[in-house]
Amino acid sequence: MQTAGLAAGKCLLALLMLVASLRTLAQEPQLPFEDWLAIVVAEAREQGIREDIIQQALVPVTPIPQVISNDRSQAEFTETFEQYLEKRVTQWRIDTGRARLAQHRELLEQVGAHYGVEPRFIVAFWGIETNYGNFTGGTDVIRALVTLAYDPRRADYFRRELFSALQILNEGHIAHADMKGSWAGAMGQSQFMPSSFVQYAQDFDGDGRRDIWTTPADVFASIAQYLKAADWRDDQTWGREVQLPADYQARASQWQQPPAQHSCSVVRHHTQMLPLAQWQKIGVRRIDGSDLPGNDFLASIILPDGPEGRAFLTYQNFRAILRYNCANNYALSIGHLADRLAGY
Repeated sequence: MQTAGLAAGKCLLALLMLVASLRTLAQEPQLPFEDWLAIVVAEAREQGIREDIIQQALVPVTPIPQVISNDRSQAEFTETFEQYLEKRVTQWRIDTGRARLAQHRELLEQVGAHYGVEPRFIVAFWGIETNYGNFTGGTDVIRALVTLAYDPRRADYFRRELFSALQILNEGHIAHADMKGSWAGAMGQSQFMPSSFVQYAQDFDGDGRRDIWTTPADVFASIAQYLKAADWRDDQTWGREVQLPADYQARASQWQQPPAQHSCSVVRHHTQMLPLAQWQKIGVRRIDGSDLPGNDFLASIILPDGPEGRAFLTYQNFRAILRYNCANNYALSIGHLADRLAGY
């Protein structure tokens, strides 16, 4: 018994020492930016990034304070769904999207058939992300990513994105002077993060370049490939607004998901995915009060503005949209715009 007690004491002491060590590390002051950047430059050389790119894009770079401010106040999480939708699914976006669908119909149908994604969804992403290519961002992508990689909040993620962006420059897909994008480093008409470009960007027109900046064929195909890789189903839509039974909130706990990890954190707050027939029995109805569709798709309920707000029954494709941007308001806006483009 004495030996067991001694062993337990040693384990407790080791645990306390580990906790103290982690606290000390967390409290250590951050490296000065110049010292941190020197480490990044050395790593870039080790990874084979050309010296001319390092000298042009990395060595003279300085942080952008506004980028940190933007990162702390993203609209997807600070606006209600109604506010978010009103700003993004505008009449101009609907009218322009319908015009773009008609303008590029043949190409969009080719892309849609090849990847299994309806053209209206491809155009909806294009519209929400960059106003159909009219605004792709004017921030130096490398500088934005350096800023966010130095900031401790999501340093590891943005450091990986930084090196993916350097890889894109190294492979000659675009010149550094032209690599402009959003404050978070998203690029081109599809607003791909650099790692998404590396994995999903397509050369649909076969000219040897994956050009998400100026070539519609590559833009559309890259969006479609991204969705295909996220398990998009061409036999489904994204979901629909629904009416919930009066006693839904009283019973809601039984449909909560068991604790689980998801690549997109907001999915943890969706209900379990149940067949439509089961939601029908529970009392869920279309927004006009009629029965749910007869298809036995799996679906989950989301309440973007809480119990007092609107309710939506969402399918697998909604989760595919969340892979593009992990925010319910964003995914709902994509779905609503796609519906408006089709006249629903």
